[in-house]
Amino acid sequence: MREVVRFLQNGRVVELADVRPTETVLDYLRLRRGLVGTKEGCGEGDCGACTVAVGRLVEGRLVYQPVNSCIQFLGMLDGAELVTVEDLAEDGQLHPVQQAMVDHHGSQCGFCTPGFVMSLFTLYHAPEKPATRKTVTDWLAGNLCRCTGYRPIVDAALEACFTEIDDAFSRRADESIAALQAMEQDTRDVFITQEEGGFFAAPASLDALAELAERHPQATLVAGATDVGLWVTKQLRQLPQVIWLGRVRDLDRIEDTPGGVLMGAGTTFAAAHPYMARIDPDLGELWRRIGSRQVRASGTVCGNIANGSPIGDSPPALIALGATIELRRGEDSRTLPLEAFFIDYGKQDREPGEIVTGLYVPRLDPNHAFRCFKISKRFDQDISSVLCALRVTLADGTITEARLAYGGMAATPKRAEIAELALIGARPDRPSTWAAALKALADDFAPISDMRASDAYRKEVARALLAKALVEIGGTPDERTRVSGLRSGEVIHAA
Repeated sequence: MREVVRFLQNGRVVELADVRPTETVLDYLRLRRGLVGTKEGCGEGDCGACTVAVGRLVEGRLVYQPVNSCIQFLGMLDGAELVTVEDLAEDGQLHPVQQAMVDHHGSQCGFCTPGFVMSLFTLYHAPEKPATRKTVTDWLAGNLCRCTGYRPIVDAALEACFTEIDDAFSRRADESIAALQAMEQDTRDVFITQEEGGFFAAPASLDALAELAERHPQATLVAGATDVGLWVTKQLRQLPQVIWLGRVRDLDRIEDTPGGVLMGAGTTFAAAHPYMARIDPDLGELWRRIGSRQVRASGTVCGNIANGSPIGDSPPALIALGATIELRRGEDSRTLPLEAFFIDYGKQDREPGEIVTGLYVPRLDPNHAFRCFKISKRFDQDISSVLCALRVTLADGTITEARLAYGGMAATPKRAEIAELALIGARPDRPSTWAAALKALADDFAPISDMRASDAYRKEVARALLAKALVEIGGTPDERTRVSGLRSGEVIHAA
């Protein structure tokens, strides 16, 4: 058992024994360390002003990812390298991305600037990135600025981020990797106790996680904290017992199998993205629009499922594909179809002390056609108002089987079973044969009105998205049906 959290910063190992379960990295930096370059803007992982870089080993290579420090718990830094804006300058010389921001007048009021700089730092260190404006705008979608209009910031990125990597971090990379490897070799479980039974725990094995979760069924399980963090910062909830999944060996595994993709509960959206894009271009485009680069670097696919939100982006698409999840309680494991996991609003088929351990996503067969569309108020970094995903099986142009799932239309992500039946025997290239399926959606769903959309809007959009999917499957080129996310791979950024 280890009773300290360890991470690397500025070439030295930091050890902390006084780690509160939900203390954020932002509060640690500003309140404990006096490092106030990292700013607090929204406090919910939206604006990017609090962005820091977190480096972890990926197949022996040091990879830096942007992270929203306002919703990342301090204990989640264990085994990683932390980089803040104060760490970038070397011997009085600005880092290349900082200098480019100065040269291109990329800062005005300056409040958002440290967050932009840290996102650009991770882009600077990213391998194999296309040197395009689209690469930059995608990377910076999680950083908001209300002064400059973004153009000078993008220009600074284009100048600085696609050159040879040469900074203090690249020059001491071997030493940093060695330090992180030494931390990796410590396989003891982390358990830091607090008053009145509170604790922060980071088990190192799946067996230890299952035992701990069964013994403390009231504890909050945390993977990326991209949602749980808001429980603390916005709802002001007290979470005295936190179990972090990030140290569990192999829980972040992801692999191609002959029939599909198998991923552990610790797999982030960023890690899963290329695997999902290979299943279908629409799935890759959906993944690109889930949160921001910061959210996708921390948030996990299984966490998005386990939270059970009716407007979570990934479940409807995964349900349409026929995904299954793995659960474990103590020594007992089980699998179930993903749609069966969601019972009612805020209620899932998960017993106290039971944990989601993995997800299996089947590939598409040659006779399958798949479409997936997300509608949200903002194009980037917004939760769905409506999400529609359709997989059909075709025989000689006729639908013989359909899986149609929606998000934002009910208390849970849900299949449209009546509309599915109405699609059997229809031909996508003959709209008259599937008109009944559009009407059947009114029998499948009775959506509510809320801040994201009215019930009438949701009903109309649900019909329109199903029609759009069928028209495309029937042969209409997507250049006629889309303004972004073209299946050819040419994605037009809406910003």
